[in-house]
Amino acid sequence: MAANFAYGNLRDMKFIAKEWLPTEEIFSYERYKDYYSKEDVDSVLDPCLKMAKELIEPTNEDGDKNPVKFENGKVILPKSFGPLFKKLQSEGWGTSNVDESEEAMVLPHLLQAMVWEMFWAANPAFMPYIALTTGAARLIQKFADEDLKKIFLPKMMDGTWAGTMCLTEPTAGSDVGDILSKAYPTDDPRIFKIKGNKIFITGGDNDFTENIVHMVLARVEGAVPGTKGISLFIVPKYWVNPDGSLEDNDVQTTGVEHKMGQHGSCTAALSFGENGNCRGWLIGANPLNNNGLGEGMAQMFQMMNEARLETGHAALACIANAFYNARDYCKERVQGRPITNPKGDRVTIINHEDIRRALLMGKAHMEAMRAMMYRTYFALDVKHHDPDPEKRERASELIEITTPLLKAYPSDEAWWLIGEAIQCYGGYGYCEEYPVAQIARDVKIYSIWEGTNYIQSMDLVGRKWMLKKGQAFARFMQEMRDFYEANKESQVVKEIAAAKENNGGIDLSLDREFAILGKALDAYGRIQAAIGKYVGEGKISMLPLYARRILTATSQLYAGRCILDQALVAAKKAMEVGPEHYDYSFYVGKVMSAKYYLRNVVPNVWLTAEIIEEGDTSALDIPLQAFEY
Repeated sequence: MAANFAYGNLRDMKFIAKEWLPTEEIFSYERYKDYYSKEDVDSVLDPCLKMAKELIEPTNEDGDKNPVKFENGKVILPKSFGPLFKKLQSEGWGTSNVDESEEAMVLPHLLQAMVWEMFWAANPAFMPYIALTTGAARLIQKFADEDLKKIFLPKMMDGTWAGTMCLTEPTAGSDVGDILSKAYPTDDPRIFKIKGNKIFITGGDNDFTENIVHMVLARVEGAVPGTKGISLFIVPKYWVNPDGSLEDNDVQTTGVEHKMGQHGSCTAALSFGENGNCRGWLIGANPLNNNGLGEGMAQMFQMMNEARLETGHAALACIANAFYNARDYCKERVQGRPITNPKGDRVTIINHEDIRRALLMGKAHMEAMRAMMYRTYFALDVKHHDPDPEKRERASELIEITTPLLKAYPSDEAWWLIGEAIQCYGGYGYCEEYPVAQIARDVKIYSIWEGTNYIQSMDLVGRKWMLKKGQAFARFMQEMRDFYEANKESQVVKEIAAAKENNGGIDLSLDREFAILGKALDAYGRIQAAIGKYVGEGKISMLPLYARRILTATSQLYAGRCILDQALVAAKKAMEVGPEHYDYSFYVGKVMSAKYYLRNVVPNVWLTAEIIEEGDTSALDIPLQAFEY
C-alpha cells in the first residue's frame, strides 16, 4: 500500500534521551522522579513504535483514500479515525498530558514529543485532531475558571469531546487584529452571544465526538480596535447545560476545504450565531470593564506557540519518514553498475554516489533538526519543573527564541528534502503507489500553518532579537560561542583527530567542523550589524526583505551547533567501543551526519551575510507592472 511508516528503529531518539541530553535532570524532578528514569526510555518508546506501525499507520491509508466529505450539512470522516482518537485519548497518549493533578502520571515533554513524532509520521492527517484538542484543553487549564475546567477538561482528555482554535476569517488571516467576529454581553457577565465566520479551521468538525470545543477569538462590542481589543471565548458546538445535557449552540459547518494533501483532516468553514443563538464563555478580563482591552491574543499565543512547535515537529516527522522510506527502497532497488567497475555486476542503487549524497543529505538534515527540536522540548521540562528560578528563566528564553526556528526551518526544508527522497525512487517516486508522493502532499501545509514562515522570520528579527532589550538573544549567541571556544582545540577533539588508525581508517576528526562553526558565528554577527545599519539609515524595508534568509541562516547555525555537540559524544563512543561493536556504525554515522551538515549546509550562513551586506534591492526596485510580463 502507498502509506508506509518506515521508522525501523529508534536509535537516534534513544541516543538523544540516554546519551546526549542530561535527561537525568528532568527524571529527578519532583513531578517525574517516582515514575521515570533513563532506564525507562526504551520501555516507553518501543511500545509506541509498535503502536504507530500497527494501529496508526493503517488509518493513514484510510484517510488518504477516503477523504473528508461534506453532505447535507454534515461532515463524514474516514471510519478508522474515530476509534483511534478515542483509544489514544482514553489511554493517555494525547490530551491527558494536560492533567496537572499530583496523582496524574504524565510523560515528560521530551518523551511525549518523541512519541508524538512517531504518531505524526504514521498519520499526519490524523494527529491534528489530538494536537488541537490538547492545545484547547491547555488554554482552558491555564486561563479558565475552575467550574469551566470541570465541565470541559475531563471529556476532552478522555476522547469524548474534541477541541479547536478559531482565528482565521474570510477577511482576516495573518492580520488577526482585523477580525470581524463580535461578542455581545448577556445578563451573565461571563456569557456572550457570538456572531461571525471562521475559515480554515483544522478539525473544525467531525463525526466521532459528542461535542467540539472551539476556542474562538472575537471582539466584544465596544472594545478597542486591533489585536488589543480581542477576547477569547470557549464556544462549544453544543451548549453544555448545568445538568450536563447538551443543546444546539448555533454553530454550523458551511463547508470543507478540498486540499492538496492531508485528505483525512477536516478543514472547515464555520458560522457562529447565524440564528442569533450562539453563546460562549469569556476567558479573562471583560474589555468593557478593562478600558476596552481584551486578553484574547495573549492567551491564544500560548496555544499558537505550542502549535508552532508541533507544526515544525510534524514536518520533521515527515522528513524522517520520507528519508527512511527512500533509504529502504535504495537498499533493495538493483540498477546500474559502479562507475569504478562498469563491467561488473549490477548493484543496489544505494551504492551509487549521487544516491549516497542524497541519503546523507536527508539523514544529516533530519538529525540536525531533531537535535535542535529535542533540545527545546528538554527546555520545556526545565521551564515547568526545575526548582532553580534562573534555570527556568534561561529555559524559557531558549524556547522563546527557538520557536520560530523550529516551526519554520523544518517546514521550509521539508518540501525540497522530500523532493530528494522522491528523486531516489526515480519514476516510482512520482507514483501514488509509493509513500513519498503522499508525504510530499501532506507536508506542504506546515510552512503555512500557525503563521506563515515569513511571519516566523519577522518574529525572529523583530521580537526575538530584541527580547529583554536584546540580552536574551545575546545569551543565545554567547552559549554557542562558549561551546565553540571550549571545544575547538580541546583535548577530546585532538584525541579524536589522532585516532584515525584505531577507527578502521575512518576519519572522525572534527577540527574542520569547529572551524566552520566559528566562521559562521562571526558571519552571523555581520548579518546583525548589516541589518542594524540599514534600520539606522531608515531603510526599514531591508528587514522584511531579508527576514526569511536570516531565519534560515539562524536555524542552520543553531542546528550546526547542536549536531556538532552530538558528534563529539558519538566520536568518543565510537573510539570506546571500537569497529567490532554493533553500535560502531551508528556512532560513525552520527559523526558523518555532522560533517556533512557543517561542511555543506552551515556555509550558507556566511553566504547570507555577504548577500545582506551587498544589499540587493532589485525585489523592491522592480516596477509592479513588470510582473505582468
